[in-house]
Amino acid sequence: MQHMSSESRREPLEPEPLGVVATLLSSVFALLVGGFVGFIATFTHAQFLPWGLVASLLVVLALVVGFRLVFDSRVVGAAAAIGVIAASALLSLPGAGGTVLVLSSPAGWIWALGPAILSAVALLWPRRRGPSVARSSA
Repeated sequence: MQHMSSESRREPLEPEPLGVVATLLSSVFALLVGGFVGFIATFTHAQFLPWGLVASLLVVLALVVGFRLVFDSRVVGAAAAIGVIAASALLSLPGAGGTVLVLSSPAGWIWALGPAILSAVALLWPRRRGPSVARSSA
């Protein structure tokens, strides 16, 4: 058996936190992508009920979780969530002719509240930590 010295053991690398400028730029990017996803999903959530609604909600959840994990920042994930929610809220307002894209139906209410609830769960979920490495005192 080979004895490993303390220098040869490697601890798992912790990701470095984003700087202020990187967080700001990442958040702007996430806000734009979230707005695009919210725009598309608001149109498609009612197209193929119930699967269009389920797929739209899953895409929103994947988007927020993905941004949170990739950038290791709740701020960037929240920016993506704000983009989705803002786009769907804007498109939920009555148009010039009085037409609405999100009807006052169960599917419309689920779409109106679902992205905010799923985003809150994704953002408030505790951070997963890697396995801790026991240090020997020798």
